[in-house]
Amino acid sequence: MNIMFVNTWMWLFLLILHALEAGVFAVDSKQFNILYLIADDLRPTLGCYSDPVVKSPHIDQLASVSTVFHNAYAQQAVCGPSRVSFLTSRRPDTTKLYDFNSYWRVHAGNYTTLPQYFKSNGYTTLSVGKVFHPGIASNHSDDYPYSWSVPPYHPPSFKYEKRKVCKDKDGTLHSNLLCAVDVSEMPLGTLPDIENTAEAIRLLESMKDSHNPFFLAVGFYKPHIPFRIPREYLKLYPIESMTLAPDPDVPKKLPDVAYNPWTDIRKREDVQALNLSFPYGPIPKDFQLQIRQHYFASVSYVDAQVGKILQALDDFGLAKDTIVVFSSDHGWSLGEHGEWAKYSNFDVATRVPLIVYKPGVTSPFPRPGEKTFPFIDVFQGTREQFGKGRGVESVVELVDVFPTLSNLAGLRPLRRCPSSSFKIELCTEGSNLANLIRNQERELNREAYSYSQYPRPSDSIQENSDLPDLADIRIMGYSIRSNDYRYTLWVGFDPIRCQPNMTDIHAGEMYLLAEDPGEDNNVFDEFDHASVLHKLELPHNSHNQNPNNLAFSLL
Repeated sequence: MNIMFVNTWMWLFLLILHALEAGVFAVDSKQFNILYLIADDLRPTLGCYSDPVVKSPHIDQLASVSTVFHNAYAQQAVCGPSRVSFLTSRRPDTTKLYDFNSYWRVHAGNYTTLPQYFKSNGYTTLSVGKVFHPGIASNHSDDYPYSWSVPPYHPPSFKYEKRKVCKDKDGTLHSNLLCAVDVSEMPLGTLPDIENTAEAIRLLESMKDSHNPFFLAVGFYKPHIPFRIPREYLKLYPIESMTLAPDPDVPKKLPDVAYNPWTDIRKREDVQALNLSFPYGPIPKDFQLQIRQHYFASVSYVDAQVGKILQALDDFGLAKDTIVVFSSDHGWSLGEHGEWAKYSNFDVATRVPLIVYKPGVTSPFPRPGEKTFPFIDVFQGTREQFGKGRGVESVVELVDVFPTLSNLAGLRPLRRCPSSSFKIELCTEGSNLANLIRNQERELNREAYSYSQYPRPSDSIQENSDLPDLADIRIMGYSIRSNDYRYTLWVGFDPIRCQPNMTDIHAGEMYLLAEDPGEDNNVFDEFDHASVLHKLELPHNSHNQNPNNLAFSLL
């Protein structure tokens, strides 16, 4: 009897031990789905980032139950390099992608991507729209089958994006920058992001009863140019209420090498008709106002698509089981510094929204029948009021997303990359932000930095200054952003070895953000160069230190 009693308790003990090892009683044992929403060229012009103009009720609603990172930065302000960077958690000097013309697995290293890591852990990984940059940069396949369980979806109507479909006042069709349209008159009677949204909702419905968790990435094409959007969104932004950028002039002390001449905008027919001088323009003020109007309208258009997808997440009973991330690949200048588009190291080009929702962590689990993301009609005219969510002011980076999502999903943590990691398939050059998501930020981390960079073909402004091919890169601008300053060095660069020469300094920028938040007054020449470099020497345990990047470690 005693032996049977002992054996019974022994088996019960072993059963409990096995259950604990399997994570049955663990707090984070629940398998969460991932919904990763990526906008294209979106700076934080959103209500939840205190923008007073833009109407973004669905993203604001998401932010109200999320952690909102107010100082998140991309590693290079152009689509292909930025996307490969945050999807591999490696910086451009490690991916060796500064343009659109190489595939990292061949040109740099066989790095594991964010969706690939989830796929290897039993997730069904799905891609809709622009997640990886199309073309050579993702092997003409969006990195399928490495990253995705099924071939990625691309909306059929996207092939008309750069065609002559913009109707002028006289009824003629053009390839314009400003292209608000009647959707019913468009080829196929739709637009790419409308198709993306429908496909994302279809995939959510198909996965709602699946035994496997899913990782669904949805890449919207807007607010990237051309501004081919439904015309009705312009009504949200009457042209008479639009204002110019607060600092529309080229700063007097801005080095020529730092300026981007917004070449892609100049190629559009309506801009060509302005007969602008190169490289500075300027664009006439009335046309500047229209650009800003169309950009803001494009943001509201994307917001509506986000709202439909989040509503579907609710309707299919998935909101309580899904981590949602909303972000962008980089920002976009709207006339600040006399610049338009991306292609620079300024905040307006590198700063992005980063919003992370985890049910039960950033907000309580929804009660049965409770809707977390009800759809909101932005055209009703009422400005919805939402809470601000849990804000984080410390500086973070897009390379942090991969290790953070892995941690939040309960996957094995990524190790930090060593100084040379070209032969290491899985590691991170970012930092795990999960603690900032699980716990309120208690104080600003002044030892947190972001690192961005941008290539140039020469010291002088050229037609290819915005986007030089790798073979033409001669200078690299390495930029450090803290909560207090932005410091940029433009140095010589060897495109064959993809290495900078930090002793070959071409120009520099220093902006003290407390007194110059718009980065308009370059005080680089007012500081002793050696003492500045000494002050910027980063402590070994600092958040976001980048030991893998030669240039930044030298800084």
